[in-house]
Amino acid sequence: MSTELQERSPTDATPPDAPRHPFLVALGERVRNLRSRRGMTRKAVAQAADVSERHLANLEYGTGNASILVLLQVAQALHCDLSELLGDVTTSSPEWLMIRELLEHRSEPDLRRARQQLSELFHAPGAADRARTTRIAVIGLRGAGKSALGQRLAQDLGYAFIELSREIEQFAGCSINEIHNLYGTNAYRRYERRALEEAIQIYPEVVIATPGGLVADAANFNLLLQHCYTIWLQADPGDHMGRVAAQGDMRPMAASAEAMEDLKRILAGRSAFYAKADLRFNTSDYDSEEAAFRALRQSVREATGIKA
Repeated sequence: MSTELQERSPTDATPPDAPRHPFLVALGERVRNLRSRRGMTRKAVAQAADVSERHLANLEYGTGNASILVLLQVAQALHCDLSELLGDVTTSSPEWLMIRELLEHRSEPDLRRARQQLSELFHAPGAADRARTTRIAVIGLRGAGKSALGQRLAQDLGYAFIELSREIEQFAGCSINEIHNLYGTNAYRRYERRALEEAIQIYPEVVIATPGGLVADAANFNLLLQHCYTIWLQADPGDHMGRVAAQGDMRPMAASAEAMEDLKRILAGRSAFYAKADLRFNTSDYDSEEAAFRALRQSVREATGIKA
């Protein structure tokens, strides 16, 4: 069987205005969302899955008739289970099905409360909550100000400051790019988990600047939410791009000729996860780093009860 999406002949092609099968449309949307969450371009996924970019595009738009082998390759390229790509990870046991029934059609606030209670159920009740207010993590895309504002906030509070990316590189003994190129995303996530666990264990009072893609790994993000008071540092796309360019680094948009569209796509794919943070703070609302820091400092102290 071919490991490409099965091409149809011109006579079999679906007209652009013809209705597409709902399953294929939903499948394509899940592929796009997973790709955006991972911050991967279509070209990168196509190369990793060993399929053509054209065929992957057909799959994403709900017009590609994919073989099961291609779906498996795409799932591996996106570092997810095939069941997640197909849209149902909750059919593996009767308990899963019953839990799904309880949670189905619940609102986002209800689901958030359920997740928090489950976290308390399976971990030491209350222990993490007591430490969360003095263990602060800033999340968001590159260029939001995580390093600059995070370091200033740590100094103001008298806390340690950790750049998690640097800790990951120390564990791995090489750069972030080299980890991905030599060992792959799964290895990177393991180093990320190890660095985060050590930071939580060692520092009861700390400000942690996290990599922008940490939210793409549910296990690592759950760990962060459980043990840290989280702040989503936001910025307008133009400010994100300008600040990253000013640092002389175009990651994660370096391979794309349409960098701004890539940035917006990545932000759209991750926003629902960033929104789980305890506090949102938009740095684009301020005309200088100093003004943004003063406002952030006040917001954090008011929200956590930390006194000046």
